[in-house]
Amino acid sequence: MIHFVGAGCGAPDLITVRGARLLSEADVVIYAGSLVNPALLDYCKEGCEIHDSAYMTLEEVIETMKEQFDALDPLGIEYDVCPGVSAFSGAAASLKAEYTLPNVSQTVMITRMEGRTPVPDKEKIRSLAQHQTTMCLFLSTGLLEGLQAELMAGGFSPDTPAAIVYKASWPEEKIVRCRLCEIAQKATENHITKTALIVVGYFLGDNYDRSKLYDPGFTTEFREATK
Repeated sequence: MIHFVGAGCGAPDLITVRGARLLSEADVVIYAGSLVNPALLDYCKEGCEIHDSAYMTLEEVIETMKEQFDALDPLGIEYDVCPGVSAFSGAAASLKAEYTLPNVSQTVMITRMEGRTPVPDKEKIRSLAQHQTTMCLFLSTGLLEGLQAELMAGGFSPDTPAAIVYKASWPEEKIVRCRLCEIAQKATENHITKTALIVVGYFLGDNYDRSKLYDPGFTTEFREATK
């Protein structure tokens, strides 16, 4: 039985209870050393065989564990998935910000800047930016000049609030708040070249309306309006 375990956004205690249990029971663990906090390996039992996939090809991974979704079914190997805490959730917590705010933003787009790996034409940054929604951009830290240019070409103002969240929830976490037009410059100034989430949107500003859910003048399923 093979378990795909979401490692969480970085802090070892932000892995799920189930994920920690599966790690403690595993005989073999393959982890993405370029992304995953190695402190999570402390959950592994003594004698567990540990491999860093950053140094492996897919063929070597399959040879070691006979895994990966596309290869497992033909091999008849059982597997399941244990979800983790996404870095976009970890970043929101670090920023102490809500991605959705009344009359500011009610939609979150999770995507990446096109690099050597292409994206569908309809999902290019310039097209998505036309919606002016909150955007969380993974795997884009090395492409920031192009990213900010595409976001602005899509309609975002150069002054749109933005933030670079480096290693959200890790001990070495760093948060850089800036304007959209400054993202590339601020990343360079702070020596951030990878392992960071870029967030862009007006949710990082100061203006929003109070939620109707707790407004005394708003009736809900659980209470009547009081004024």
